Amino acid sequence: MHKKSFIFICGLVFSVFGLLCSKNKKPNILILYADDLGYGDLKILNPKSKIPTPHLEKLAKEGMIFTDGHSSSGICTPSRYALLTGRHHWRKFHGIVNAFGDSAFDTERLTLPEMLKECGYNTAAIGKWHLGWNWDAIKKPGAKPIRQGKKSGFGPDAFDWSKSIPDGPLAHGFDYYFGDTVINFPPYCWIENDKVVDVPDTMMDTSKWKKIKEGGWECRSGPMFSGWDPYENIPTTTQKAVEYVKKQANDDKPFFLYFAFPSPHAPIIPNDEFDGKSGAGPYGDFVYETDDACGRILKALKQSGQADNTIVIFTADNGPEGYAYKRDETFDHWSAEPFRGLKRDIYEGGHHVPFIIKWPGVTKAGRTCGKLVSQIDFMGTIASSLGYELPDDAAEDSHDLLPLLKGKKANPRSVHVHNTRADAWAIRVGEWNLIAEKSGYHSGRRKPWEEKRNYPVDDDDSVELYHYAKDISQRNNLAKKFPEKVAELQKELKNARERGFTAPRLVVSQ
Repeated sequence: MHKKSFIFICGLVFSVFGLLCSKNKKPNILILYADDLGYGDLKILNPKSKIPTPHLEKLAKEGMIFTDGHSSSGICTPSRYALLTGRHHWRKFHGIVNAFGDSAFDTERLTLPEMLKECGYNTAAIGKWHLGWNWDAIKKPGAKPIRQGKKSGFGPDAFDWSKSIPDGPLAHGFDYYFGDTVINFPPYCWIENDKVVDVPDTMMDTSKWKKIKEGGWECRSGPMFSGWDPYENIPTTTQKAVEYVKKQANDDKPFFLYFAFPSPHAPIIPNDEFDGKSGAGPYGDFVYETDDACGRILKALKQSGQADNTIVIFTADNGPEGYAYKRDETFDHWSAEPFRGLKRDIYEGGHHVPFIIKWPGVTKAGRTCGKLVSQIDFMGTIASSLGYELPDDAAEDSHDLLPLLKGKKANPRSVHVHNTRADAWAIRVGEWNLIAEKSGYHSGRRKPWEEKRNYPVDDDDSVELYHYAKDISQRNNLAKKFPEKVAELQKELKNARERGFTAPRLVVSQ
């Protein structure tokens, strides 16, 4: 055989082998998790939005939009816990992890990254954590809080910053972490893996930072690295994500990257180059910057040759913050459009969030799904796709969304419990939605907003019942008209709370 022919045939064989290996390789997984982003902020979900989001619009057109997607809670930590465990947060807790708070995870609790590590994945978390660490392990004996103005907190000398901080991301399935744990909580410094990058040497002082652009800083008192600049958060974490994605192209193992934005959560601090990019003020510009960061990460994914084998999920931890009322008044932009309620509320606006999944070879481009889905379902869905058998004490509320993603006529989930506070509950069962309280507001009622949106005057009913399919904005309380339906949903809520699981696989095994 001629030498050139032999080389050509060998090259062809290796190319085909490489192609087959690529097709058989487990898919990479990239979760882009926004913070306090409203359903109505994305133009592709709300044509009336005053905020351009071109990169997320492109992602949605290439993937599948779920128009009935939910987080577990109307606040931060619980939703993140539920996403990473496949379990309703309220089975364990309700509130957020406060500054220097302990981990939200139990040691024995199987997490999504732990499951993926078992399946041969590299795993990384970049950005906001807000799920706790064991800060007491590096706190010096006898350390006491110090007062800073009207607030108090631990100072920089209260900790031995040379030590590793236990019980953070690395203790619960992630190989790598880079972030600032929470943008408005101490310590104000970068953390890489389980150690601070720059040692905090002063107390947090917002006067050292560039002027805030909307709202307040909302920063808790505590230790800060003197060179800290919160405006560098998105640029720095985005660059770390770009570098991580490109590095994975040279690794034989698939990767899971959980990228958690600090935005558009307060402090609302878009960088100068994004000023005026939206018609919704600095908040809108901050959303635009978030979209731009998504574009940079997705561009790196494509340039590295991994896009065709990567599941991309974009969603948010809960609805928009209370600043949305003023924004609607000033710019006529309602961040939770078409829903009632905001962050913390158990009305739809508190937990009904953007929900986009692009899964090459599985989802059909440009498809929209109106079925009820939850971030809790990610773990069960990914386990199913990998052939991983979840134990009975893991992902107890996670449903398999693969049939929906493949475009099949299926209904994996018909019930979802909505909760932010321990004493206030709501539930969706099929087309019906029950607010099992006198009101679904936790952040307070805004009568001017309700009048503008033609909501009726508040009634004295002890519960509220809405027909979701006909009244998505929750205007018409039908509790008095359908008492049997109220009783039915109350029973469903009681069963879901007491049974300990809602996953179909566990129902069958019972």
